[in-house]
Amino acid sequence: MASSGWTRRDFLKGSCAAVGALVLGGCARTGGGGAGGDPLEAARSSGTIQVGIAGEAPYGFTDASGRVTGEAPEVARAAFRSLGVNDVQASQVDFNQLIPALNAGKFSVVAAGMFITPERCKNAAFSIPDYLAPTAFLVPRGNPEGVATFEDVARKKLQLAVLSGAVEKDYAQRLGVPDSQVQVFDTQNALLQAVLNKRAYCAALTNISLNDVVKKNPGAQVEVTKGFTPVINGKAEVQAGAFVFRSPDTALRDAFNTELKKLHDSGEWLRITEPFGFTRDNLPPADVTTEALCAGS
Repeated sequence: MASSGWTRRDFLKGSCAAVGALVLGGCARTGGGGAGGDPLEAARSSGTIQVGIAGEAPYGFTDASGRVTGEAPEVARAAFRSLGVNDVQASQVDFNQLIPALNAGKFSVVAAGMFITPERCKNAAFSIPDYLAPTAFLVPRGNPEGVATFEDVARKKLQLAVLSGAVEKDYAQRLGVPDSQVQVFDTQNALLQAVLNKRAYCAALTNISLNDVVKKNPGAQVEVTKGFTPVINGKAEVQAGAFVFRSPDTALRDAFNTELKKLHDSGEWLRITEPFGFTRDNLPPADVTTEALCAGS
């Protein structure tokens, strides 16, 4: 949900536990990714690879049973399984420490749904885009006002709820929604309550996060509009998440990219990610590239 310098972390402040070894399946084993040697061959030889997560649903988190799951860990499991690596373990660190910990050799891959930005590309290597994060609105069921864009909100003079620190407030302002129509809340649940209690007609966030809100509140009389990419001053504000590797680890990244593309093309990616609120709208098209996003274009 961001301009080139903004991060998803600005609005998703899910709780992050102290650094610890968490495992997707089987018994936990310690040890990071290591910076020396060939990490792909090391992973194939040991059958194990370590990834980093940030404890943020639905991207990468630990569920009530203690199992690490989420969109990114589950996609990583599928991709690495095809590479002959069946044991994917996870270390949880604070979101803003993921790339430093990666480069320090604590793990070999960041599997946290991290957005591709020019600043991050200076410090690590991103996979091909894993998913897009279109903007959407949480609206009353049936969407009686027919809201689909920020321009609709402005024209219809509707109240809009946004998250504190999130980019949607900026989008709204730049697309003509006056401050008098914008209410700021601290949590996703507060956005839901604002719509349910009619303090605001709609709430803006990524469709991924809003789908997750609806899934967790099945009785709520709300729905999520179709995702869209805001266009501001002629520039599409595209937001795409990806996996992250150390810059020298090109063989590992390239092999992973091959398997990730297979998951996208076969429909398996959608099967894996649908339980976490992802839809076909989140599949990245061919013209959204890591190179362009790293360049800020």
